[in-house]
Amino acid sequence: MKDFSQLLQDKTRTIIEQWVEAVRQDKKISSTNNLSRTAIENHLSHILLALATVLSQYQDDQIQPIIQASLHHGILRAEQGFDAAEIAREYRLLRNIIFRTLESELLEASAQDVMRAVRLIDMVLDEAIAYCFQSYTQQRLAEVEQLQNQLTLNNQELTRLVRANQDNISHLAHELKSPLTSIIGYSDLFLRLQRQKSEEKDTLSHLEHVERVLRSGRLLLHLINDALEISRYDAGQMKLQPEPTSVHELIRNVSEMLEPLAANKNLQMRVECDSACADSSASRAPEEVLTDPLRLQQIVTNLVSNAIRYTESGSIKITCKTLGVDKWTIAVSDTGIGIEPEDQAHIFEPYFRIPYGTKSFLPDSTGLGLAIVSRLVKLLQGEISVVSQVGVGSTFTVTLPLTVEM
Repeated sequence: MKDFSQLLQDKTRTIIEQWVEAVRQDKKISSTNNLSRTAIENHLSHILLALATVLSQYQDDQIQPIIQASLHHGILRAEQGFDAAEIAREYRLLRNIIFRTLESELLEASAQDVMRAVRLIDMVLDEAIAYCFQSYTQQRLAEVEQLQNQLTLNNQELTRLVRANQDNISHLAHELKSPLTSIIGYSDLFLRLQRQKSEEKDTLSHLEHVERVLRSGRLLLHLINDALEISRYDAGQMKLQPEPTSVHELIRNVSEMLEPLAANKNLQMRVECDSACADSSASRAPEEVLTDPLRLQQIVTNLVSNAIRYTESGSIKITCKTLGVDKWTIAVSDTGIGIEPEDQAHIFEPYFRIPYGTKSFLPDSTGLGLAIVSRLVKLLQGEISVVSQVGVGSTFTVTLPLTVEM
């Protein structure tokens, strides 16, 4: 019987050198690009030695060295960043090189010896591949578990930092509100007193300066209040307080409150919620809904005031109707500047402000109004959408449940 085991031992170094070179040149095994020769060789010599032992006289206990060498090989390949396909190609190259190295001796051996040698070599390499992939997979899973644990810890730390940051912002905003309220109050009082006392030119210039302070103070206070709203929602501190709410009364109150702003710009304010729409398939507005009236009023007020701010001529229209058996919609339309398609995806982001004419944005815009609206709509378990055309106008549509769930 041909002794292929001794032949394999004698040619182990040749097989290893040819295999390392073949692995290096294989373009589909890119993980070896930055590895040394020793790192590539790994435990291959142990696998070949175990293979030679098995070829000499196969016994079950002689497969153990192959198992150990293959397990080590899989762990190291996982640590080196190999993927499974690269490991499979390594063993494919090893199989080809072993048979190519032994080819001349195999051709001279009997058919029985050849069959035995080929069968044992294939069996040993298959075992090696199986155990290599087993340890490789276990190592990868351990890395994933470690990464998941680390991500969990990082997420907990980030959550703590975000909450701390939100608390700091809220505290700072509350601290700023008190002096600002005083500045606005005293500026307003000073203006009224000065207007009553004198109409001298010097006093008039002083009044203009005070009016600037008053406008800036009001804008800053508005910004702080909006920032607090965003912070409260993101921190989960904004809670629903639902109660039966008259839709018609709420919209009428908002329109009456904002009518002077529209009148200052000669804009027509139209409310179409008391009668059915022209479309016969559309339903009338609901008489009453179960929702949080304060948050609903904030949504409508923000949308209407925003429409007035970005409309120079034409009209503002508020429409509402029942949708199906459990929803209703309210839409605010304007004939304003419209919104560019690329900007429509960002308008609900905090501090995003669309360009206005030759200006980058309106001076009194905080960039928080629509961000607050989108959060309040989610709080009321609804959805908001926008349809807009530059130079024609925009329509913001809010779809809400007739009854919010607690």
